[in-house]
Amino acid sequence: MTSDADSVVTVDTRGMRCPWPALRLARAMRSDAAVMLLADDPQAGREIAALAAEQGWALAPEAEGCWLVRRS
Repeated sequence: MTSDADSVVTVDTRGMRCPWPALRLARAMRSDAAVMLLADDPQAGREIAALAAEQGWALAPEAEGCWLVRRS
């Protein structure tokens, strides 16, 4: 994870298989309001979307394998 003041935290989960990307996202969202998640597992998009919907987070796909997640 990387972070700067007033910026989006980047969580790189490339190489990890589900459920790890969703678990890492949930952990980062405990303390940060916005997370850029990088994941290359084909199932990650579905898992992340389900987690975001369950938690009420806004989810915006940025590119292939990259999502911006924010607290609503």
